[in-house]
Amino acid sequence: MEIGGDVKLARMTSTEFYRHILGLESPWSVSNVDLNMTANRVVVRVEIDRTTKWFHPETHEPATLHKWTERRWRHLDTCQFETIIEASVPSVKYRDGKIEEVAVPWADRYQRFTKLMEQAVIIWLQACGNVDKVAATMRLDWQTVNRIMERAVERGLLRREDEVITKVGVDEKSFRRGHVYASILNDLESNRVWDLVEGRTTQNARELFETLSEEQRAGVEAVAMDMWAAFENAATELLPNADIVHDKFHVSAHLNKAVDDVRKEEHRELTRAGDDTLRKSKYLWLRNFPDLRCEPSFQELYSANLKTSRAWRFKEAFAAFWDYVYQAPAEKFFKDWNRAVKRSKLEPLKKVADMLANRLWGLLNYLKHRITNAASEGMNSLVARVIANARGLRSFRTLRVRVLFFLGKLDLSVQTHT
Repeated sequence: MEIGGDVKLARMTSTEFYRHILGLESPWSVSNVDLNMTANRVVVRVEIDRTTKWFHPETHEPATLHKWTERRWRHLDTCQFETIIEASVPSVKYRDGKIEEVAVPWADRYQRFTKLMEQAVIIWLQACGNVDKVAATMRLDWQTVNRIMERAVERGLLRREDEVITKVGVDEKSFRRGHVYASILNDLESNRVWDLVEGRTTQNARELFETLSEEQRAGVEAVAMDMWAAFENAATELLPNADIVHDKFHVSAHLNKAVDDVRKEEHRELTRAGDDTLRKSKYLWLRNFPDLRCEPSFQELYSANLKTSRAWRFKEAFAAFWDYVYQAPAEKFFKDWNRAVKRSKLEPLKKVADMLANRLWGLLNYLKHRITNAASEGMNSLVARVIANARGLRSFRTLRVRVLFFLGKLDLSVQTHT
C-alpha cells in the first residue's frame, strides 16, 4: 500500500504505516495488511512475540501464559475503507491465581474499537450532537456509539475535581411518557449539569444532592428550585448553609396557568351566551406586552371588560417584584399585590397568591442571590433538547449518559499513544 504526502511516509510499507499509526513497539508488530476491494475493507493483522515473558504489573513477579484469544477491533477508516485490527491476545495467570488478559496498546481491555476510533467518535458527537448521524457517518452500530459515550462519561466523572460549588439549581424534567421524571442538579456558575437521578421524590432529591461531596454540600450558598416539597426537604437536610431560592420562571409559569384557567372558565361562560370574544386567544394572554399599542388585536381584548384582562394585569404587575433590591420594599409590594388579588374574586389567581405567600421567604431569597434554573445561558432549553433527542430510550442510564456527555462539561478525552 503506497502512502502519499511526506516522502518518508510514502516509502513506508503498509505494515510499517499501521505500526506507526497504532503506536506499536516491541513485542507488538504488524504482520500483514489485507486490502479487500470487494468488501471495501482493510484488515490489519497484529502479532506479539510469542517468546515474550510476562510479569505482574505491580509486584513484577513472573506470570505464566494461560491462553490465547482471537480479537477484532474497529479502527478509523483508511481512505474510506473500513479498517479492522485483528490479533491473538494472550491471557496470563499470576501467582495469586488471578487471570488477566494482556492490555494491547491500541485499545482498552475487552473493547471492540481502538482508542483512536473512540476519540474520533467523541469529537464528532461533540460537533454534531446527534448520535444517529454520527453512527451512520462512522458506520458503527448504535450500541457501539452508546458504549463509547458511556466510557467517556465514566472517565469524565473520575477526572472531575472536588471543586467549590456555591450556587446550584435543581429541576425536574419529564423524559418518558407516563409522567416518568428525572431530577437534575445544575452548577449554575459553571453553566453545566452536575448530575441527574430518576424520579422526583425526597429520596431521589437526597441521592441527587449526595452526588456532591460533604465539603461541596457545605459550601453551597444558594439552591434555585420550584416549590416542590421534596426538593425543599432534601435541600434543608443536606445543604445546611444554602438559602432556598424559588425559581422565578416557575413562579411565572404558575401565574400564566392561573390566567389561562381564568380565560378557560370565562370563555365557557361567554360561549354559552353566544360570545366568542376569547376564542383562539390563549397564547396572546401568555405573552408579555410592555406597550399595548404594539399588538392591536391584544389591545382590543385587553380593553374589553373581561375577568381575563384583570388576571393578566395581576400577572404582569407581579413581574416588578423581581426588580427590587432590598427586602423590605419587596415584601411590602408583595403584601399589597396579594391583598389586591384576594379582593379580585379570581379564584385561580387567589390560589397562586396563597401559594406564593406561604413561600415568600424563598421569593425574597432571589433578591439576595439572583439565580434561576433557566438563567444560566439557556441551560433548561439545552437539557430539554437532549431529552427530546433521547425520546424512545427505555433506560434512564442511557439518558443520564447523554445529558452528562453533552452538558456536563467533563473531560471526555481518550489517552492514546499520540
